[in-house]
Formats: sequence, C-alpha cells, structure tokens
Amino acid sequence: MKKYVIAIVLILLALSGTNFAQQKIGYIDSEAIMKELPEAQDAQRQLDAQIKEWQEQLDKMEKEWKSKYDDYQNRKLTMSSQKRAEIEKELMTMEENIRDFRQKKFGVNGDLFKLQEEVMKPIQNKIFKAIEKVAQEEEFDYVFDISGDIIFLYTNSDYDLTNYVLEVVRTLDNESGNRGNGR
Repeated sequence: MKKYVIAIVLILLALSGTNFAQQKIGYIDSEAIMKELPEAQDAQRQLDAQIKEWQEQLDKMEKEWKSKYDDYQNRKLTMSSQKRAEIEKELMTMEENIRDFRQKKFGVNGDLFKLQEEVMKPIQNKIFKAIEKVAQEEEFDYVFDISGDIIFLYTNSDYDLTNYVLEVVRTLDNESGNRGNGR
C-alpha cells in the first residue's frame, strides 16, 4: 500500500511540470535511525525477551499435549471407551488452550501488538517530531522512508536526512533531559 501511495505522489509531482523543479524531496532510513538509538535497542531487547518467554510457555504447552497424545496413542486400545472419550476431550481442551494462548499473545491484536505499540510508540513519535523539525528547517516538501517496502531505483545521497534526523533526535533528548533537571 505504501508503494502505491508513493508512486502516485511521485507521478503527480512529475505531472505538475514547473512545480516539480521547485519541490524539495528528502529521504530517511528509519531502520538505521532505530539501530542507532539506545532506547530503541532497549525496547527491542524488551520485546525479544517477552517473545522468548511467551514462546517458551507455548513450547511447554505443546510438549505437554504431545506427551499426553503419545501416551494416549500407546494405550488407547487397552482403555475403556469412557476413558478414551475422557482423554480425547482433555486433548481437545489442551489444543484449544494452545490455540487461544497463541492468538492472545501473537495474534493480530494480541499482547505482542499491544506491547510493541506501548514501547515503540514514544520512540516513533520522537523520530516523527525530529523529521518534522528537519523538514521544516530545511524546507523539504516531502520526506520518504526508504526502509521496508519502499524501493527507490535511484536516490541522491545529498537528500539523505537519516543522520541529520538522528542528530536532531539526540538533540531533542538532551533538551528534554535538561528541562527535566531544572535547567
């Protein structure tokens, strides 16, 4: 979707003829910025640790189900029909619990999504604020993010604002840190 929006914007800019020469376009690499920010690295470590914990819980649940299932397969011929039905019901409940856990933790609006939103949103907001500041100070009309889905066949490195935005983010950190200390 981002590709299509950018393609449309670029086409409209190209069609605008004389106005195109007056447009100032820059780009950033948000992945590079995120890799350079200690708070983004900390947030990613926090996310990774939580994912690992949830995955270990899921693996344990699956291992317990597999063990119970294997035991059931080995003994089902010697069980009464009532006991078989009881264990089959228990296995189905365990499967549902595994499915529910996976959905609750890793699903579309699951706990992982919420945690990512919680820990990454402040960092993203800071970066967006820095991008806005850079774009206004340097009078850019458009700033694109080249990380992820957007592909440029050619980019002039004169317009790469990644390091500048990173510098402004760090400056904003220092300014907010100074304000917090009563300076």
